[in-house]
Amino acid sequence: MINILTIIGARPQIIKAAAISRAIRAGYSGKVYEKILHTGQHYDINMSQVFFGELNIPEPDYHLNVGSGSHGVQTAKMISGIEQVLLSEKFDGIVLYGDTNSTLAGAIAASKLHIPIFHIEAGLRSFNMSMPEEINRIVCDQLSSILFAPTDTAILNLNTEGYASSLPTFAKLRKREIYNSGDVMYDNSLYFFGVAEKRSIILQKNNLQPNNYVLVTIHRDNNTDNQDRLSEIFRALLSISKSYKIKMVIPLHPRTSKLIKTNLTENILNEINQSNSILILPPVPFLDMMNLEKNAFLIMTDSGGVQKEAFFFEKPCIILRTETEWVEIVETKAGWIADANFDKIIDAYEKLSNKNVVFPRLFGDGKASEFILNKIISYLS
Repeated sequence: MINILTIIGARPQIIKAAAISRAIRAGYSGKVYEKILHTGQHYDINMSQVFFGELNIPEPDYHLNVGSGSHGVQTAKMISGIEQVLLSEKFDGIVLYGDTNSTLAGAIAASKLHIPIFHIEAGLRSFNMSMPEEINRIVCDQLSSILFAPTDTAILNLNTEGYASSLPTFAKLRKREIYNSGDVMYDNSLYFFGVAEKRSIILQKNNLQPNNYVLVTIHRDNNTDNQDRLSEIFRALLSISKSYKIKMVIPLHPRTSKLIKTNLTENILNEINQSNSILILPPVPFLDMMNLEKNAFLIMTDSGGVQKEAFFFEKPCIILRTETEWVEIVETKAGWIADANFDKIIDAYEKLSNKNVVFPRLFGDGKASEFILNKIISYLS
């Protein structure tokens, strides 16, 4: 029996972990034993705890309760706590997701103890080194024994950076392995949308009509913490809602909810509060979010995960960043990079709302989890 530790800390990682945990229960329970460590990076109950019950994920075996803090303080606490867990019992490997501080801390702690690291969503690059996520994903890729890339572009990034011919060896003289596994979030989207259709009543609850609203998510600190950028985004939302007579549905990240009160002008705040076309919601559970995505006319976001989910559900996407890791979405013209620029957001909306968008299959066959588990078992056997 292979004993693995899955490390999660942020809401997207909890969702991604559901796919692997579900696959273990369905077909690998006699081969793989999984324990889960939650760092507590996201500590708001709506951002974390509720997901375990909703997605039928086993409750964490370990919870570090790290909470918020500067990058250095938060990551240091995580490294220390993860190291203690790894020393407390024998793990054959750890599974890490994405590019958060929890990912970075897990990679550092495990690598020092010579425990194999399996990085899901490897090879993503924004090429923007001012993003903390870019630093985290590069370091994790360097320390990982198996890199599970979700797309051909991610594989190309790894090959360009020399990973395919890399010289380092890991414990027991094992070499690094690289695979295009497909995307575990595509697995989840296929599995959970049927559940969401049956359980979620968020459209009825908020009087929303399918294909008659724009879904908006804003959470990155370079948008929320910057008064000019945040104002540009909300000015564009207000303008589009008025010009096109369409509702903007905005489930607000807790960070954004606090900062709009200080980083938006009184005039913009008053317009938002008085508008019948701006619907601000608290963070929504995963199944509600899927239902909102599936039934939106168009999606605007600064989230990498939501960009993908928009593509899975064949919804045009306006990207509120200067770049994206998911370049395939932009190359197919299903997504447009508008940054936090009023004119570019308006232009992108006009183009995407009047365009027949094509959504080719880019993210695998919906069986990434099984592929990943088979490769981990083979590597550790």
